[in-house]
Formats: sequence, C-alpha cells, structure tokens
Amino acid sequence: MALPRAHQASFTPSEIEFIAGNEKIHIIPKAKFAKMNFIQGKIGPFQPPLSIEVPTWLALLMKKNDKCSIVCPDWLNIDHLRKRQEEEEKDEEFSKLPFHYMEISQMLLETYVYLCVLTVRCSTTHLIPQCSASDDIPNAEQIRKLLKDLRETRQAKSRTGLAVLDDKWLGMNNLSLMEINEIRPFFTRAFNEMGKLNFTDRGNQDSSQTF
Repeated sequence: MALPRAHQASFTPSEIEFIAGNEKIHIIPKAKFAKMNFIQGKIGPFQPPLSIEVPTWLALLMKKNDKCSIVCPDWLNIDHLRKRQEEEEKDEEFSKLPFHYMEISQMLLETYVYLCVLTVRCSTTHLIPQCSASDDIPNAEQIRKLLKDLRETRQAKSRTGLAVLDDKWLGMNNLSLMEINEIRPFFTRAFNEMGKLNFTDRGNQDSSQTF
C-alpha cells in the first residue's frame, strides 16, 4: 500500500520518536538484572548503584516499571540551554545541540507520546500515556520553558533561512531531525521549482545565442 504523498515527503512525529528511542542514555538500576537479549544485542548486566548506558526506549520502560532512575543528559540542564539560547540570539548559525534533542527531551519530560496508526483509508495520530522521567530531571519546569524558547528562536531562524533560499545550497547546520522534518516538504518543493526556473533561463539563453 502506497503512503499518501504528504507522508512520503517527511516522517510522522511518532516515526521520529521511534528513531530517537534508540539513542543511548544512562540509567541507575534499582535492582540486579542479568543481561537482556534484544535484536540489537545484549544489554547489561545491571548492578546498582552503577550507571549503565541503554536505549532511551528501554530506560523509559524500566522507569515506568520502577526498575531504574534516569540520569539526566549533560545537555539537558539550565546553564547549557541558556548558553545555547544566547548563541541562537547572537549568531546567524544554529547552536550545536544533539540531533535528537527535541525528541529525547519530549520523551523524558512529558507524560504522553505520539502513536501513529496507519489504516487502509488514512493515518491517525493519538496521544498515549507514558511514564514521565521529569522527577529525574532537575528544574524540569524551567527546562521545559527554556526548550520552548529555544525551539521558537530556531524556528524563526529557519524561516529566515528559507526566505533567502537559492537553488545551490541552504546552510542550516546543526538542525535536529525534527526541525529538518518540519521544513523538508517546503524546502523540497521550493528547491525543485527554482531548479526548473533556472533550467528554463539557461534554455532561453542558449536559444538567444543560437540566433
């Protein structure tokens, strides 16, 4: 079954969160566990109070079942996010953040995640309950606000970049996957249209030179 054209141009939020779920974070297990076997390989053993690196999806699953506490990522703190915000406001380029910073912070701080359901007729997106790790994130409310401000500043910068788009390249380094996904449909269409216009211009120039 072919996906709708709109879905072919970009990922859904649930697909991006699924991809980001494989990013590694550290946890501190609350009990001893032997190695766990997954398709991706073996993880463990788990020995409290030693921290261990696991995929985000496993960390959230263990957190939901009160089997661990999550170690807050180094970049998910007030000082770091404030510095990134200052850089965003001062510099033309995007500040350097993890490629999945939006998805990881969403999964750790919020109590709901997207669930995309594909059917023969359409696709629908639902919000489903999930355990929040906000109790493991110091100053969670302030961090939510900083992330919101950071996101809005970067969105404005993206719009500015698209306004001066040319058909050769678009310098937008350090965008996250979610941010790339948001501008991809517009960028792809605009880039293709400008390519067609330039091709027509070159054709007209060649015709005039022939005469």
